[in-house]
Amino acid sequence: MTVDPEAEKENEPEKGKKKKAAGKGGLRESLFLLVCGVVVALLLQAFVFQSFWIPSESMENTLVEHDRVIVNKLHGATERGDIVVFKGWNNEDTIKRVIGIGGDTVKCCDAQKRITVNGVPIDEGAYLHPDDFPSGDPFEKVVPPGRLWVMGDHRTASADSRDHELHEGEGTISEDDVIGRAFAIYWPFSRAAILSTPETFTKSFTKVR
Repeated sequence: MTVDPEAEKENEPEKGKKKKAAGKGGLRESLFLLVCGVVVALLLQAFVFQSFWIPSESMENTLVEHDRVIVNKLHGATERGDIVVFKGWNNEDTIKRVIGIGGDTVKCCDAQKRITVNGVPIDEGAYLHPDDFPSGDPFEKVVPPGRLWVMGDHRTASADSRDHELHEGEGTISEDDVIGRAFAIYWPFSRAAILSTPETFTKSFTKVR
């Protein structure tokens, strides 16, 4: 079966129109997917995940200066051992480790120079800076309900709950000021890691009533 060359020529403009329509459709689809991706990313950042840059040495060696961490804003109740980002005492984004939660009595130090929570000593060797110690000054605080006692892992380089006793809550922070829990280092790649809860915080801490 042969095809009339003239008929082929007549069909050529129609084919061109179809190709152009298909090209425009593909472009619209790509733009739509791009917009959807941007919207999803913005929603995730606004309500679920957010990136933070570490500006100081107060959390060494767990977090070092210039690390970037991902924070989960839907982390649920804040627990002892969590690394949290919160609105700090100067209304700046601040990152510290939670040592005590509402109702806890946090004290430094026992005979072995360990911090205790409700009389239970915590072993901080897994995260405390190797050249540091639990605290240079003794303290004993009862954490008010709805508040948290927080400390940096590099105690001598950290301005934390110990240094803000004149503020509301005697140095503790409100749970409502917590932005989220840091759960991973993602930059630099050489330091990428999951930030898990230290085993010492899996103990049973009976709250003082």
